[in-house]
Amino acid sequence: MCNLYRTPSSAAEIIRISRAMDRTGNKPWEVEVYPDRVAPIIRNRVDGPELVKARWGMPSPRSALKTARDPGVTNVRNLGSPHWRRWLGADHRCIVPLEAFAEPGPGRKPVWFEAADDQPMFFAGIEVRGWKSVRKVKDGETTDDLFAFLTCRPNAEVGAVHPKAMPVILRSADEWEAWLAGIPAAEFQRPLPDGALVLVDGAE
Repeated sequence: MCNLYRTPSSAAEIIRISRAMDRTGNKPWEVEVYPDRVAPIIRNRVDGPELVKARWGMPSPRSALKTARDPGVTNVRNLGSPHWRRWLGADHRCIVPLEAFAEPGPGRKPVWFEAADDQPMFFAGIEVRGWKSVRKVKDGETTDDLFAFLTCRPNAEVGAVHPKAMPVILRSADEWEAWLAGIPAAEFQRPLPDGALVLVDGAE
């Protein structure tokens, strides 16, 4: 499953594509995003979509936790789970900008994928605000805005490396606007067409 991706380097770049309201202060962030790191997302607000920073990893099901620490869940597949159903409505939808993502290849070495064309990509995400949990024992309980994104069966390019799953990726303004509007999540849980992605060197 995808546990590493590369996001655009500036708020200005994302705003130009999405026309969301910038709430980040246009401050820099890490371009390569790992689980539990903070990254930009676009989420719904009464006055329109907004660009904010949130922590990658939605709350884990209680049954999966062995201690009070919750490292978070980065990828969501089972839309029928009661744990995830509560966050599938428009109030918890977000889109996550990316330029490339990695899947584990031979020896767990990341294999990177990016769009075969120059059109933007967004993960189909879900988010929750003000969640209290212990993410790291040394930090104790913290209150965070969290996000994760959906996965689906892989297309040909990803399946050749990682046959189990790939992220759900939205390619057009119509798609990401429909996702944010709350159209049933299952309608989006499909891979990109074969040929839509290319393998790239993971180096910056």
